[in-house]
Amino acid sequence: MQLLLIRHGSNDWIGTRLAGWTPGVHLNDLGRAEASALAARLAGRPLHAVYASPLERARETAAFVAAPHGLPVRTLPEVGEVRFGSWEGRALEELRADPLWERVQRHPSGTRFPGGESLADVQARAVAALDGLAARHPREVVAVVSHADVIKAAVAHYAGAHLDHFQRLVVAPASLCVIHLSDGEPRLVLFNDSGALPPPPAAADAEPDAAGAHA
Repeated sequence: MQLLLIRHGSNDWIGTRLAGWTPGVHLNDLGRAEASALAARLAGRPLHAVYASPLERARETAAFVAAPHGLPVRTLPEVGEVRFGSWEGRALEELRADPLWERVQRHPSGTRFPGGESLADVQARAVAALDGLAARHPREVVAVVSHADVIKAAVAHYAGAHLDHFQRLVVAPASLCVIHLSDGEPRLVLFNDSGALPPPPAAADAEPDAAGAHA
């Protein structure tokens, strides 16, 4: 099975507030353009099924990807965003002053969000769901649209990296990761691909890349 892990496109919350499971967070104009460009890149490739997080921004992105193939978008709750508890909806600038923020950066495997999930829980539910898709769709190509931290946690698992190192991974809006799941041996063959070069180092260093920094 070839798994296409896709982050949803841009929305107005990215880089400012922690959307989490807040309803009504939709793709903005940039996000729709990103999703459309990704769909065009994938239009000529085989695709057998499209799954998405229940959240609007993910399902909207998935609809772009699915349309050229005439496929429905199936909901997969287990790849929904991290449940951030009392952090949900708050400004990132405010959250960076919370002592928990530093623990999320340095020891995410042992961190639980107040009133929410631990990142280990998120990784476990996402990987279990993706492994289930591999069993359901052997020898097929399946797209799954999810969220940055969920994808980072899943990629860390399949690449054999400790969850405490998942903050070293960057997953951009509407980017594509490709994982081969067959014969019990996962292979990461493409990561964070958006068909564009990354920003220069100074700009890249200014981008937030922490759990909760990507809405």
